[in-house]
Amino acid sequence: MSNFINPRVAQVPPSGIRRFFDIAGTMKDAISLGVGEPDFVTPYHIRSAAIDSILDGETQYTPNRGLLSLRKEIAQYLVDRFQVSYDPEKEMMVTVGASEAIDLALRVCLQPGDEVILPDPGYVSYAPCVTFAGGTPVPVATKAEDEFRITPAEIEAAVTDKTRALIFPYPNNPTGAVMNKQQMQEIAAVAEKYDLLVISDEIYAELTYSDGERIAFSALPGMKSRTVLINGFSKAFAMTGWRLGYACGPAEILYEMNKIHQYAIMCAPRQAQVAGLQALKKNRETGYEDVETMRRSYDRRRRVMLDAFRKMGLNCFEPRGAFYCFPSIKSTGLTSEEFCTRLLREQKVVCVPGDAFGSSGAGHIRCCYATDLQRMLEAFSRMEKFIRTL
Repeated sequence: MSNFINPRVAQVPPSGIRRFFDIAGTMKDAISLGVGEPDFVTPYHIRSAAIDSILDGETQYTPNRGLLSLRKEIAQYLVDRFQVSYDPEKEMMVTVGASEAIDLALRVCLQPGDEVILPDPGYVSYAPCVTFAGGTPVPVATKAEDEFRITPAEIEAAVTDKTRALIFPYPNNPTGAVMNKQQMQEIAAVAEKYDLLVISDEIYAELTYSDGERIAFSALPGMKSRTVLINGFSKAFAMTGWRLGYACGPAEILYEMNKIHQYAIMCAPRQAQVAGLQALKKNRETGYEDVETMRRSYDRRRRVMLDAFRKMGLNCFEPRGAFYCFPSIKSTGLTSEEFCTRLLREQKVVCVPGDAFGSSGAGHIRCCYATDLQRMLEAFSRMEKFIRTL
């Protein structure tokens, strides 16, 4: 059958995350710290709006770009929370999760052989999506001593005459690293110097734990015209299964992204869009009560997890965004794969090997603290027992 399979697709391995979940699914009493998903149920008022929409018979397609009422609400949200303004009719589209938006942006903007710089470690989909679009991913190692931030000098060192874009994912999955405004401005200067498109994945933008101004990358001077902003509802509103995201950017790029979307997808599901509209409208009225309640809970658990790893003797960079810790397990003498495999087999705790997110993640593991606190504490007890056996 190889004659019928695109070699570009065949060369990309399956996600390094799913295998551990599949094994855990066969185990009784396994505890997962691996899944990158809120443990909150979508708030009731959001679910109720979708149910009412179904009962009212709203089961038709929406416009390809999504309900205009939702796009207008997203536009207001971005102004209120991140100081950036977009035209909801020409500079925005609703997608099936932020993942579709990333894929569309890359497929529209890349030509065969174009290079895309991305931080390593980083979200598992970036490099494969670049490859699927015909481009070449160029991972740039980030380090704990730099708080896992990609630096302007590292970007410049990676630029060639084939470099077309930079993927900028902060707050970062898997490390929890964040960028402040000054650091973002330094990256913006490099993007402008080398005429790079910036694909700014801001799906974790609401989940930051240090004081400071929230700002979108495209809100920086001169950046709106060279940035595709990606965001969605999965993390901030506990809506992972609804698969609702959006992209904002220059009208010309969004026009082309929408062409692929309308042929391949048609539109995001209507009820998910209705739910997203309710999430934004109600939270704007309540001062983003749902978001803040979840964020405070994650922050408490973040500190518990960080303290637990340090007490186990594992060096751990303090994450200031998203909902992951990324401790080093180098002191155990095991590779990331060995550590996670044995921990799962011997103590029934699921973590993800750091190198599933890129080669620079070797010697680390990713653990998610969007997990029930009591189950987390039990997982830490099991991990401590496991480490004592090494």
